[in-house]
Amino acid sequence: MNTVTPRIFIAATEQNTGKTTVSLGLYAALRPQFHRIGFIKPVGQRFTKVDGKRIDEDSVLIQETFNTQVPIEDMSPIAVEPDFTRRYINQSNHEALARRVRHSFDRACWEKDFAIIEGTGHAGVGSTFDLSNATVARLLASKVVLVTPGGIGHPIDEAALNKALFDREGVEVLGVVMNKVHPEKLDSIADIANRGFERIGLELLGIVPLENMLAEPTLQQICEHIRGRFLYNESESRRHARQVVIGAVSSANLFHKIRGHSLLIVPGDREDIVLAALSRSMASGGGPLVGLVLSDDLLPHPRLLDLLGQTTLPVILSPMDSYTIAQKIHSMTVKTLPGDTKKIGCIQDLILRHVAIPRLLEKAGYSAP
Repeated sequence: MNTVTPRIFIAATEQNTGKTTVSLGLYAALRPQFHRIGFIKPVGQRFTKVDGKRIDEDSVLIQETFNTQVPIEDMSPIAVEPDFTRRYINQSNHEALARRVRHSFDRACWEKDFAIIEGTGHAGVGSTFDLSNATVARLLASKVVLVTPGGIGHPIDEAALNKALFDREGVEVLGVVMNKVHPEKLDSIADIANRGFERIGLELLGIVPLENMLAEPTLQQICEHIRGRFLYNESESRRHARQVVIGAVSSANLFHKIRGHSLLIVPGDREDIVLAALSRSMASGGGPLVGLVLSDDLLPHPRLLDLLGQTTLPVILSPMDSYTIAQKIHSMTVKTLPGDTKKIGCIQDLILRHVAIPRLLEKAGYSAP
């Protein structure tokens, strides 16, 4: 296996903490120094189909954003399907999986100046099939950067637990990047968190502020999550929804509550509210509304529906009721998608400004070519 190419393993203390955010931002920040960078997510749990193969969504994001020049199947060698664990326990094949990971890493690193390895979940995820993050980091001879959520007590406790597993595997944890810290608390948390992590033998390499836009789902993501379909203006499906409003009051009172980038959810037979949304859209190019969801599979009068089609307002029809739709949107895990240039640019700027990348490379023992 390739042991020459410089590499970093991005792990986390829990799911949805920001591994992909750090990986994507680090990839962008390192490109001026390491011109050819490889990427691999050895074990993926959320995947999509690419040329008939199950490929982790984060690998697709990195490839389409940076044109990695790595075969996509080698960026995502193991996709954990629903019955994957059951099959492994029944017929253990650890050596075959380990060989696949090493082989894919070699291809991902071929003629590269640097490699970024992204983990999945916390350090122990994958233990059921003998490929925990700690084990994979050892297999690939990589040092680790640990991503934690914002705070003080909880992130330090979780970092200590994760570090213990990496230590057991003989893997060095270089330090911690704390993510999603409320901007007004950055200064107050920085000093005490730094001292807290030092107590467990870790260095704080960065504190990344919470950016609300990164948690805003696109209309396309919402449509898929609520089993909906676009009736009109699907071309605007990349719009972000910042606020969700249910049309459960009179139209006169409703629009006092609506702010910018709002998604309105209303049954199609509440024609007074649909008409008010239509009027605002026609008068101001959509105004504060980014989209309209018609719930319960109910459509307004055909004439009103035709008028909606003449606006630029995206309209989605869903079989779910309004409150279920709002609840599902509220509980969504929002992932950055390929082509979402606004979010990707924001992520790159956040990591470049708030992570001590020269110090990270110094601790890892790497210098730019």
